[in-house]
Amino acid sequence: MKKIIFRKLLLDYMSFFIIALISSGVVIWVFQAVNFLDIMIEDGRSYSVYISYSLLNFPKIINKLFPFILFFSLFYVTIKYENNNELIIFWNFGINKIQLINFIFKFSIILMVIQLIFSSIIVPKSQDLARSFLRNSTVNFYENFIKPKRFNDTIKKVTIYSEKKDKEGNLYNLYLKKETDEKNFQITYAKKGFFREFDNMPVLVLFDGETITSKNNEITNFSFSKSDFPINNAETSTLVTHQKTQELSSYNLLRCMDFLISSKKDSSNSGITNCTTRNQNNIFKEIYKRFIIPFYILVLCLVPLLLIILSKENSKYLKLKIITFFVGLFFIIFSETTIRLISDSIFKNISISLLPLIFIIILYSIFIKQFNTKNFQK
Repeated sequence: MKKIIFRKLLLDYMSFFIIALISSGVVIWVFQAVNFLDIMIEDGRSYSVYISYSLLNFPKIINKLFPFILFFSLFYVTIKYENNNELIIFWNFGINKIQLINFIFKFSIILMVIQLIFSSIIVPKSQDLARSFLRNSTVNFYENFIKPKRFNDTIKKVTIYSEKKDKEGNLYNLYLKKETDEKNFQITYAKKGFFREFDNMPVLVLFDGETITSKNNEITNFSFSKSDFPINNAETSTLVTHQKTQELSSYNLLRCMDFLISSKKDSSNSGITNCTTRNQNNIFKEIYKRFIIPFYILVLCLVPLLLIILSKENSKYLKLKIITFFVGLFFIIFSETTIRLISDSIFKNISISLLPLIFIIILYSIFIKQFNTKNFQK
């Protein structure tokens, strides 16, 4: 019978948690996806790049929401059980409160492992894959990124200015500057122009203008009534070609940490992106974020169980609910802010990493003291 009761409690906890996590994640993802439209509109990216980039950011959203939604789910369902007198069933069937706490704690270990997998494997991989779509893609929708009365430098080494743009996509009073290398450039003026495809290559067709070319310190110019300005192999000037620290695999991060903390080792020879002494602080922070913060899941699963210390008939129960909620909120905020405390000091980092274990011991001490049990059951 005890197994059935525990299974029912776990089902209520997890069903509410999963529904809340997915629904809130989808809402945030939709708002974020709208902001990502700039990738396509301002940067001239294709729809496939936009969709892929947006979808691959969903795991990061889920990972960020995981602790708060988990705490809120346990907090809400526990209060619901108490208000509906369902917790009395536990006590009537001989289940003591420490047994309930141990059951939730054991299951919280599974949840902690799930977030560890998300934070250390899934999220870094999805972020790197999302950015790789930007690194490997080219500008596709050329008409989109050109805004009138603005110097548009989305395309690398090319600046385009247009005084006016009509509904048909025609551009008027154009200025184009193309840098061939550090010393040589080409400037073109035209009264009118528009984009068209020619042999699957985008071409800006210009009318009534002049081109000035600087090559080897020599200036040449020629006028034209019609000229084609091909834009092939275009790359965006906002393109990020290098991996960020948060996009590195956890394996490479741990390897980098070994290089950084080992004496007399040159991290520049590690062959790992961003693995330098200058970036050491960020490396340690990323490792802490991936491997230590998930341990706060164990703490956040224990905090809502403070509610079973008192029954709803107790006059202090409302005060206990408020305190429990703010304690949980404190741990959520505290777990994220401790990232800023991570530094180059190994001793300090280890001390900060031990905090979740200390909080768990404190919470268990409170439970044992409150329930006055002598037979602590594992």
